[in-house]
Amino acid sequence: MSEATVRPEVERSIALHREVAARLRREPSLLDAARARVEGWMREDTVDRSWAEAWLGVLSDGVDAVASLLADRSERAHNLRQVSPFAGVLDARTRWAILRRCSTRAGPS
Repeated sequence: MSEATVRPEVERSIALHREVAARLRREPSLLDAARARVEGWMREDTVDRSWAEAWLGVLSDGVDAVASLLADRSERAHNLRQVSPFAGVLDARTRWAILRRCSTRAGPS
């Protein structure tokens, strides 16, 4: 995905997940919570098994690898962010601040 072709919703997703990555580096226990969520997905069959298995593989690579993936611009990272086990990590105030910054940078449509 080239910088010039990145859509606003992709930029928002990356910005939100960059903050998640920063928190993950400060609170590595978030990795355990994400792993538990993915295992729940698999038990309850609430997310396609291929996505759950992909996330289990990523989460087994450790904090630095996960944090890097969360902010990566690759198609794989983009697809994984669409089914993120880190939902709920950011409080509403932080989410809204990030979304406001993104909309300000995007300018009027």
